[in-house]
Amino acid sequence: MMNIAVAQSGGPTCAINASLVGVFRESLKEPSIDAIFGSINGIEGIIENHLVDLKSMLLTNEDIELLKQTPSTVLGSCRYKLPDWRENEDVYKKIVSTLKQRNIGAFFYIGGNDSMDTVNKLSEYFATIDLDVKIIGIPKTIDNDLCITDHTPGFGSAAKYVATTMHEITRDSTVYSMPSVTVVEVMGRNAGWLTASSAVLHAIGETAPHLIYVPEADFSLENFLKDIRQEMSKHKAVIVAVSEGIEVPEGVQSGVVDNFGHKYLSGIGKYLEDVIRHEIGCKVRSVELNVMQRCSSHLASKTDIEESESIGAEGVKCALSGQSGKVMVFRRISDMPYTVVIEHAEAYEIANNEKKLPKEYINSAGNNIRNFALPYFLPLIQGELSPMMSQGIPKHFAIHESVLK
Repeated sequence: MMNIAVAQSGGPTCAINASLVGVFRESLKEPSIDAIFGSINGIEGIIENHLVDLKSMLLTNEDIELLKQTPSTVLGSCRYKLPDWRENEDVYKKIVSTLKQRNIGAFFYIGGNDSMDTVNKLSEYFATIDLDVKIIGIPKTIDNDLCITDHTPGFGSAAKYVATTMHEITRDSTVYSMPSVTVVEVMGRNAGWLTASSAVLHAIGETAPHLIYVPEADFSLENFLKDIRQEMSKHKAVIVAVSEGIEVPEGVQSGVVDNFGHKYLSGIGKYLEDVIRHEIGCKVRSVELNVMQRCSSHLASKTDIEESESIGAEGVKCALSGQSGKVMVFRRISDMPYTVVIEHAEAYEIANNEKKLPKEYINSAGNNIRNFALPYFLPLIQGELSPMMSQGIPKHFAIHESVLK
């Protein structure tokens, strides 16, 4: 018999708890697994031996189903960068101490690029000290920028929210007779997947968003203003989707960085709003979707949530088959009918790498997404859930705050 541990890391999504449910449910089926521990605040919980017994918290199937549709990371998150174990072994010794004390034979880390760095480092270190603890990465990120996997859990729901919100903004913006421009700022540091996904509106005959700017295309203010004027000649209300990570002058965005060296980005929408107001002089506003796009579970993609649970479950099977240092991935078989299979890849091939939006998805002017890309996005946003409600508001599963401290 052995115990397992699971943790969540990086930015929240509305599907990351579904992957936790996948790990939990699959582990319940395995007679070789006894306790199922949740690590509080990602790898920090393993370092500090701050674990909770998930079996004592998820007592009924209703608890599990409620957790599955609850947004954000129920176990808490972190942005902790492990040092190179060759240079500093101290924190690794703490991790090993916790794992041995708790009789943990497998550890599952649900997260993005940086979390897979942790998976890779731990698997390498355990190999050098001959510690038989399986380390498996479960992908997660609304940015959809993990290599090898066709897409990432959390992306489909975020894309569904972004497109739906863009649709509603379009309806709101067309009610007045005066010309207007609305700039919608979407998350995406170096990869424009989420911003590009707003183009799914074109599949239902909507002309908006009329302009889409992603980090993978060159951006200039001169061309941007030309684009705006051209679209204003055709549409009374122009809707613009812009990635937070497009290249802009110094000082527009915060220079603050996290532990992995990533800049905290925001402000491009407001900046472009001011430029349009000054240069064109029309009615203009900017909308920053911010955290809503990653945690809006009331509009989650059923496909996304179900896949997220499945990939968590497959992670457990992967560990029990003897694998370690792997990351679970989706491989798409076809767009229609939409078919994917779940496989695994080496963590070192995914850690700290980014998958950019393909150049062929972007039009020649660099200001929109070609219809060629829509069959990729559309299957990921399909299906709706029926959220559990209380007093007219969706219910959420939560661990008592005193446990998290």
